[in-house]
Amino acid sequence: MRFTSERHLDDGVLEREFALDEIPGILWTPPSASAPVPLILLGHPPLGLRTMYPRLVDRARSAAADGFAAATIELPGSGDRPRRPAAEQARAELRRVMEAGEPVTDEIVDALILPLVDRAVPEWRAALDALLALPGLGGPVGYSGGVISIGVRLAVVEPRIAAAALFAGSFVPRSVFEEARRVTIPLHVLLQWDDEGNDRQASLDLFDAFGSEEKSLHAHMGGHTGVPRFAGDAAARFFTRHLR
Repeated sequence: MRFTSERHLDDGVLEREFALDEIPGILWTPPSASAPVPLILLGHPPLGLRTMYPRLVDRARSAAADGFAAATIELPGSGDRPRRPAAEQARAELRRVMEAGEPVTDEIVDALILPLVDRAVPEWRAALDALLALPGLGGPVGYSGGVISIGVRLAVVEPRIAAAALFAGSFVPRSVFEEARRVTIPLHVLLQWDDEGNDRQASLDLFDAFGSEEKSLHAHMGGHTGVPRFAGDAAARFFTRHLR
């Protein structure tokens, strides 16, 4: 891991951009931490870190106020990373069927999501290796938001993740439902009830499939971008319970 920039935000949070091989990322740490602090991995949709930065930094500031570090990485094929032709083709096909009012088939969902999960999860784990080797960072680790299928896979394969807050706002391949049955960590799942791009019943079925003994579903009225601000407060309390 190589740090490429460093600055203090106006609330004292230290923001450092880094590169892990060809993968860009950002690390935020709270001011005046006297001991290694827990870490929250901030997931996001594949729209690019620069596009998502305003939302990510808000989430990172909130985490820092609770005494947590936060970090994120650029997803494969996003931002300045090389484009993946198969993913571009899958996105184009998804746009076509949605604009035509046609059903989104399992084949389209698999082509769009599964290769992304297969590439992104090892990169998140490599980033976690590098981050936890830094002074001032320690476990436990949480995962928050982003493509829910990535969160599910990480919850299954990464034992250092102790709790996850997931956003049921993306397409989910059928195979991920089977993976969900193997998830055992505490879960906080957010669902926008009127999300125009999300299959509500599939989200409810996925929640039912999770094998966690502690899991809670937080449903709010409104569309995909209408998440109320107080929803973040509930997620913050969830991580405070499980990462302290």
